[in-house]
Parts: sequence; structure tokens; C-alpha cells
Amino acid sequence: MTSVLKQRFPEAAWIDASASVYGDVTIGQGASLWPGVSIRAELLSVTVGRFVNLQDHVMVHIGYSTPTVIGDYASITHRVVLHGCTIGENCLIGIGATIMDGAVIGANSIVAGHAFVREGQVIPPNSIVMGTPAKVVRSADNFVANRMNAWLYHRNAEAYARGDHRAWTGAEFEKARDAEKARLEALHAAGRAG
Repeated sequence: MTSVLKQRFPEAAWIDASASVYGDVTIGQGASLWPGVSIRAELLSVTVGRFVNLQDHVMVHIGYSTPTVIGDYASITHRVVLHGCTIGENCLIGIGATIMDGAVIGANSIVAGHAFVREGQVIPPNSIVMGTPAKVVRSADNFVANRMNAWLYHRNAEAYARGDHRAWTGAEFEKARDAEKARLEALHAAGRAG
């Protein structure tokens, strides 16, 4: 993490030195920005929620009349473009997807790789979205799976901050992963999202 970005976003778990952040940007506690991430907010703002991971080569920009808001525990995977949109909590946006101005992705949703979500399109919570143009192909509660992905990336970010680039291996990792999955399943069953 560069000293400038570390000072600007002290609550982030990891910001790769190759990440670029310009303008009115907020990055939440435990969030991570991986190699090649670019965030620009010259006019409006970009808000990156708590424990969000912006993976390699993600591009985040504002729309002409819409900010970009990424909810807590979202995973924005490799080469995604977010442009003036709103991503709900606990979402997973697949590799190479594009989400355009004014679009809203509801909580606990999955947007498949290479999907193109049109301007102003509203996706209900708990959706699985595919295609170009994107369409809801089914409903499914993806809370546990999506939160597990966010947990994996948060754990990885903490490891990278320590110089450990192999945090997803070994018996200790497997035990921690299984415990976190059981915790999330219990929270979900109880109707809580902690």
C-alpha cells in the first residue's frame, strides 16, 4: 500500500501499490483494492463499503448524473466496469461484467461474468443475472456464498498486508473457512446479517 493511499484510507485492509484513486472517494473498513484498480470521481462520488474487494483491473467511475455506491461485503471480480451504478450488499459481480449509469443491483445477487447491465436497469435482491443485455435468469438467496467470497478476500488482504501471499492454503485456513461458513449460515438462519 502506498503511504499516500494508506494515509487517505487508513481503515482499508489492503490497497495494492498499482491502484489509482482520484476525486471524492470513500473506502470502508476492511476493504481491499487489488492490482490495477482504477477509481475516479471527478464530479460526484464513489463509495466503497466495508469489506468490499475490488479485484484485479476493476474500473470504477461516476456517471454523468449518478454516483457509484458499492454496498458492504460486495465482491467486484477481475476486469469489472462499474459506471455510476449502485451495487447492493453481499453481491458478487462476475469477471468482465459491466454495470452502467443508474443501474441498481439488489442485495445478495450475482451478476455473471461478461454480463452487460443497461443504464437504469434495476435488479431485484437475490437475483442471478446473465447475458448481454443482462436479464434475471432466476432468484436465489446468495447471502452465504457471496459473504464467504468477501471473507476470503478480506482474509487474503490481511495476509497481503503482512507480506503473506499464500493465505488460502493449509489446515488452519480450512478450519477458519469452515467456521466462518457455519457462522454465516447460523446468522442467515436467524435472520441477521452481522
